[in-house]
Amino acid sequence: MESAQIYLVTAIVIVVLAVVAGAGYVLTGRRSRELDEPRRDEAPSGTTAVEPPLVEAQAPAEVSVAEPQVERPEPSAGRLVRLRSRLSRSQNSLGKGLLSLLARDKLDADAWEEIEDTLLTADVGIGATTEITERLRERTRVLGTKDPGELRAMLAEELVAAIGADVDRTLHTAPHDGRPAVVLMVGVNGVGKTTTCGKVARVIVGDGGTVLLGAADTFRAAAADQLQTWGDRVGAVTIRGPEGGDPASVAFDAVKKGIEAGVDTVLIDTAGRLQNKSGLMDELGKVKRIVERHGKVDETLLVLDATTGQNGLVQARVFTEVVDVTGVVLTKLDGTAKGGIVIAVQRELGIPVKLVGLGEGPDDLAPFDPGQFVDALLGEAG
Repeated sequence: MESAQIYLVTAIVIVVLAVVAGAGYVLTGRRSRELDEPRRDEAPSGTTAVEPPLVEAQAPAEVSVAEPQVERPEPSAGRLVRLRSRLSRSQNSLGKGLLSLLARDKLDADAWEEIEDTLLTADVGIGATTEITERLRERTRVLGTKDPGELRAMLAEELVAAIGADVDRTLHTAPHDGRPAVVLMVGVNGVGKTTTCGKVARVIVGDGGTVLLGAADTFRAAAADQLQTWGDRVGAVTIRGPEGGDPASVAFDAVKKGIEAGVDTVLIDTAGRLQNKSGLMDELGKVKRIVERHGKVDETLLVLDATTGQNGLVQARVFTEVVDVTGVVLTKLDGTAKGGIVIAVQRELGIPVKLVGLGEGPDDLAPFDPGQFVDALLGEAG
């Protein structure tokens, strides 16, 4: 009986051990498989893990932006001849008016008074009017001619002489001494100074030169924007500063960049908003002094509006007292019957007119030639 119990206990123990051993085998096998199988986010042994591909945002379609077309302006030679029709308004009062008076059968005191009035109305100025009238009276008295061709030739000679045929009107824009020529543009706001600056750049480029622009009128952001637009059209770089910044600093940087770039001319647009002579002197004087650290300023061009007539001369005198003006750019000459202002400017200021504006177009600025100008005023010989 005891022996049977011992066998029963032994059997139970064996069964229990077998169950435990089987369970352990199952658990061990499962664990082994888990260790042997790679995780879904891991690479198998001996390989390199590969990151799941990133979904990149699709780049926006490229927009084709056309490069601004760089223009090649026409050469300045002969422009005044091509623009002679623009002087038609001046012809009636000055040129043709004088010719019709001189062609009268009798040149009495009343006729000569009318001739004087015609010259004064055309803004020739009192001194020049007296001189021209006296010379015409003497020549017609001696010659006694009524031939239209001869009268025209005589009047042309006197007007050219009054303007000044032997005056140097060269625009000094050629580089020298290893640096560009430096040109300052001065004048009050409202005369078309910035526009004229852009047109002068076109004259330089049209004649085969290279130019860099300095937007030293920092008081008007629109002026810098306008100048840059002019420069972009002919492929010229424009140096500008912050609105309200130091104009002299911008001018200095422009010349420095011009030297580095090796351009022929640096053209600097200055402010014209100043309300009094003292402020004008301080600012323009400073700009010129700072610029001349690089070398002498080659040209200081004063922009005058021909339609202002004698009033423009008052403005001009202020500028000539502040800076050494070397030449005058007379704008809007096509929009006035006062073509005689060319004579008055030179006689009153002693400064040659070097360029004249005869229209709104970008290439309507022409080098001034007295003979061609008078020829246009008088029209075709009768």
